[in-house]
Amino acid sequence: MRRKMLSTSCPSCSLPMQTAAMSCTACGVKIEGNFSETFFNRLTPRDQEFLERYLLAGFSIKTLEQSSSLGYAAIRSRLDRLIANYKELAKMDAQKKAVLEQLRKNEISVTEAKEKLEKLSGE
Repeated sequence: MRRKMLSTSCPSCSLPMQTAAMSCTACGVKIEGNFSETFFNRLTPRDQEFLERYLLAGFSIKTLEQSSSLGYAAIRSRLDRLIANYKELAKMDAQKKAVLEQLRKNEISVTEAKEKLEKLSGE
């Protein structure tokens, strides 16, 4: 049975959600707090799976090509798209941090910050 991937986007506003609690299914230990998240967590499940297969192929397109039904051009295209998506996530994150910094410095209002953040999220 395939496990479901956890979405990192808020189902209400589509902004990234922060992990605030974790638990161990074996012993029941639970921890709460603000945990760091990488851009890899924010890639689509499909991109994460592809990246994992590429990693397990030793970052070799040729090896991945031999172990999958994808050809070199398709693999290269997916890698290029994945790299572009990753760069876009990093750029968007920097822009969101800049908006929050403006808000922190009282350079913009909460309403303006909300509008800017929604615009960055594509709403």
